[in-house]
Amino acid sequence: MSRYFVGNGIDIGSGNDFLGQYEEFFPLCKRILSWDAPQGDAQYLFGIDDKTLNFVHSSHCLEHMEDPLLALTNWMRVLKPGGYAIILVPDEDLYEQGVWPSTKNPDHKWSFTICKPAGESWCKKSWNVVDLIQHCGYKVPLKPIKIELLDGSYRRNVLPGLSIPQDQTLTPIGECAIEFILQKV
Repeated sequence: MSRYFVGNGIDIGSGNDFLGQYEEFFPLCKRILSWDAPQGDAQYLFGIDDKTLNFVHSSHCLEHMEDPLLALTNWMRVLKPGGYAIILVPDEDLYEQGVWPSTKNPDHKWSFTICKPAGESWCKKSWNVVDLIQHCGYKVPLKPIKIELLDGSYRRNVLPGLSIPQDQTLTPIGECAIEFILQKV
């Protein structure tokens, strides 16, 4: 990851887990701006000029946006050509587990899949990440670098007998996300 966190960037939806806490792992990083509700609407990034940042990082924020395509387009807008967007969203099958609205986070406005064909998601408020990237690419020139389901430590049968599945994102090892990395061209 250190190759993406180079120069000046922004951590969108940073909350209490600000990427800047881990700067020692990114020796080529100069500055990371923390962006959360007090700084303004993450969907628009008002006050951040076009083409000024080397990277955009957002972990579990896009699902809270009213319009994920508009948000992603604006996140790409602030990147310099050659800059990277590193984005994580919850996978709908591992995180939401077939229940909508979300019981784990009622502020989720969208669920995400990597590439289910249109109409095959169980959720009516679902974005196919491949489609999202393609639609954003019509507005901002970009190149997908990586799309990966992070499920290596997901515990599929951890809580037998419980009526409400546990939110594994609240544990130190629970992965249930989709990570995608885009480069602005």
